[in-house]
Amino acid sequence: MPHRNLQTRPMYLYLLTLTFAQAVAFLGWTSLFNNFAVERAGFSGADIGIVNAVREVPGLLSIAVILLLRFLREVTLTSLSILLLGIGVILAGFFPSLSGQLACTLLLSTGFHFFEATNQSLTLQYFNIREAPIIIGRLRSAMAAGNFFSIGLIFVLATHLDFRFLFALTGAVAVAAGIWALGQRPDMAEMPRQRRGMVLKARYRLFYVLTGLAGARRQIFTVFALFLLVQHFHFSLRDMALLLLFNNLVNWLLNPYIGRIINAWGERRILAVKYICIIMICISYAFFQNSAVIVCLYVADQFVFNFAVSIRTFFQKIALPEDISPSMAVGVTINHIAAVFIPLAGGALWMYDYRLTFLLGAVLAFLSLLAVARMPGTRPEAGL
Repeated sequence: MPHRNLQTRPMYLYLLTLTFAQAVAFLGWTSLFNNFAVERAGFSGADIGIVNAVREVPGLLSIAVILLLRFLREVTLTSLSILLLGIGVILAGFFPSLSGQLACTLLLSTGFHFFEATNQSLTLQYFNIREAPIIIGRLRSAMAAGNFFSIGLIFVLATHLDFRFLFALTGAVAVAAGIWALGQRPDMAEMPRQRRGMVLKARYRLFYVLTGLAGARRQIFTVFALFLLVQHFHFSLRDMALLLLFNNLVNWLLNPYIGRIINAWGERRILAVKYICIIMICISYAFFQNSAVIVCLYVADQFVFNFAVSIRTFFQKIALPEDISPSMAVGVTINHIAAVFIPLAGGALWMYDYRLTFLLGAVLAFLSLLAVARMPGTRPEAGL
């Protein structure tokens, strides 16, 4: 059973609040951007491609977090990251030009990705190997709740408010949370001092491999799964909104149980199940022609995707305590390397036959399964 005092710990409340705010702001921007780009900015497909490419640049540069932590406390950088995200989302509605959108996207994406690195680091530092899976599951649930809130807000207000106000509303949630967070001191507990340089060690190579493959597979899902529903099954904007609402409701309800499952089964078994499921889901994406089945696959894929947190909890068990912060920054960078070429490769395969794109996802999942076979048993009670 998880410790009952987890919910009262300052770091838990701090991360929970910022995770919810991050989800509201980022999904708000994601949900609004394509319609805004077409209806207000008149973007071409090439323009949208450029903006999305720029969005991934801060992910590749997340290693800069290591340098910034030489000058800032980790919680200060975390709070500023959420503040940057919110400001970028607010400004996005006021600049219907390519240069304006590129600047706003770079700003909000920097906040988003730097928060990802520090959020993961703080979670693994401040919660032990039995607590961390529980906390991560709850944070994933908070993220789903934020997504649900953001989509619902846009769904209700889209016909009543201009894009500028919709961007401002969702971005303001992150700005308010960032300002609040700057006044908090959740890091008063004594923690091992973190290394302030880059950490790349052979003992962490399995973590690097699994993180890189997870990033590659993520691109197949985020870029092409929803596109399949729109292009091949002709889902409307309202259909997509309802799907996202239902999907995030499911994740909100089920994610708190992820930590308990990880603690009960161990990371190796959880990840093996995850990748076997993903292989079957990707193959099903390729060959099923029923929209109801594809919707079920999408929801299942989203939930199974959450078990990727096992990669982080596995790292916590093999890592030196002082290596956690720089390694999380390196991990976010590795996770985004695939963002450069996987969408291009998947798009090229899609032009020939869309099924090949999802079969590529199955291959990536199979490679991950092979990597997991090299993972030692990691039941929390016994350690490694």
